[in-house]
Amino acid sequence: MGESSGSVSIDVGAMQFGGKEHVVRTSKGSVSVLVFGDERKPALVTYPDVGLNYESCFHGLFFCPDADPLLLQNFCVYHMDAPGHQLGADVIASDVPVLSVDDLADQVAEVIDHFGLKKVFCLGVTAGAYVLMLFAAKYGERVLGLILVSPICKAPSWTEWLYNKVLLNLLYFYGMCGLLKECLLQRYFSKELRCVSLGSESDVIQTFRRFLGERQGLNVMRFLDAMNRRHDLTEGLDKLQCKTLIFVGENSPFYGESVHINTRMDRKACALVEVQGCGSLVTEEHPYAMLIPIELFLMGYGYCRTSNLACSRNMNRSNHSLAPSCHPLVAPELLSLESLGIKLKPIKTRVDVEA
Repeated sequence: MGESSGSVSIDVGAMQFGGKEHVVRTSKGSVSVLVFGDERKPALVTYPDVGLNYESCFHGLFFCPDADPLLLQNFCVYHMDAPGHQLGADVIASDVPVLSVDDLADQVAEVIDHFGLKKVFCLGVTAGAYVLMLFAAKYGERVLGLILVSPICKAPSWTEWLYNKVLLNLLYFYGMCGLLKECLLQRYFSKELRCVSLGSESDVIQTFRRFLGERQGLNVMRFLDAMNRRHDLTEGLDKLQCKTLIFVGENSPFYGESVHINTRMDRKACALVEVQGCGSLVTEEHPYAMLIPIELFLMGYGYCRTSNLACSRNMNRSNHSLAPSCHPLVAPELLSLESLGIKLKPIKTRVDVEA
């Protein structure tokens, strides 16, 4: 693997699912990266939302059965965690400066330099999507394509800024307390999932409570503080050099901002897919709804499912089982089979998950 100046990795051993974790030293501090797959394959870099790491943010998407021939067989995945968000992380020392969003984007560039990567695909969720969009804006020649889940791009409104200040105070004084977990769960998931029935709670929500309880509150505070000081990326969106696929849950608190991002980008280079009955964390709440749009998106780059069956047969099979929960709201031509030279029926649109 290539190594840039000031960037050193420490292999900390084999991880679950066959991945290997590296702690990469950058000029902005150390960051944990889980490398999963054959490093000779094209690179897909992921970045999770506030309070989450690669496991809690992307496990549902990458390890549902239909994702293997599409993602894991086509790419080497580089799961980046925000500083101090990795499994078993210690509290970041108080004398270490809090990074800005620009520092986080520069850190992504140093990480891909460390692994000797020239160009990468990027997949980010909300705060992670912002970091990767900023990375794409600053290092456009390094990004082949963006897949963004419930992304944000504007500076925080006064309401969001004040709300985040309350969360920052909770993290500082009480750590990952019950109230803080509730606020983050509302950020990630739809009300339907959080309140399955009176007095009961889904296994997913129980699992995420445990995940959040394992995070270091002061480290989460640093990432949230950086996002609360973010700047507006709107003016540079139309200058992004890569194609972009946006997913947003219809119940996401960031729905309006995700639509705003799409309206400011080139229609021929960006598509927005609304996922019905879902919150912000589509990768965990409804990961199957992402597979067909991702497949169509990647086919534009020459990728398809690796299978003994023809790709088109897989597409037909997937259409039947996956289409009902997603709706391509805008720029359907980017996801059009006809535009890719494939003559198949288009995917269904605007059908509820329950159907």
